[in-house]
Amino acid sequence: MIVTETQLKNDTEVKTFAVIIESGISKILEKDLYVFISHKHTEEEYVYRLRDILKRYGFEGYVDWEDNGMPPMTSGETAKQIKDRIKKSKKFILIATEAAIESKWCNWEMGFADAHKYIDRIALFPIKADYGEYSGKEYLQIYPTLQISFSNSVRYFNYYIKYPDGKEITLGNWLTL
Repeated sequence: MIVTETQLKNDTEVKTFAVIIESGISKILEKDLYVFISHKHTEEEYVYRLRDILKRYGFEGYVDWEDNGMPPMTSGETAKQIKDRIKKSKKFILIATEAAIESKWCNWEMGFADAHKYIDRIALFPIKADYGEYSGKEYLQIYPTLQISFSNSVRYFNYYIKYPDGKEITLGNWLTL
């Protein structure tokens, strides 16, 4: 099931995660357990909420605007560094909102990740408005997606990865593949 804004808000917190910078490289990049988070820059809240989910499984989320090693102005050097960060990341997740699907940078990052991460290390996190449609359906046909289910018996949300062929794996298991 595609995650709605309300479901995500009900299960996660918005926290500001401070990134400690040493020698121009963030502490996150020193870890083997970071996930590159591709997103629309105007949707910071979703980044923080995804990070909340990842932290539950012992992983950190990397975002470019917290990396002091990035150039102050977007340039070719920015693209080179983003490519390097994607290559070195354990996993790649695109927060696939309507705005992100329309973003040239998100599409460029997704294309680069597609070429370097392959099916078990890349996923979409489709988020839609509570009562809206989701126009990124073609993406859902070719990439694994991070999805959510609610368990009434224990009253909590479960996160899992669903592959285009219907196979499902828990988020925790996927992160450790």
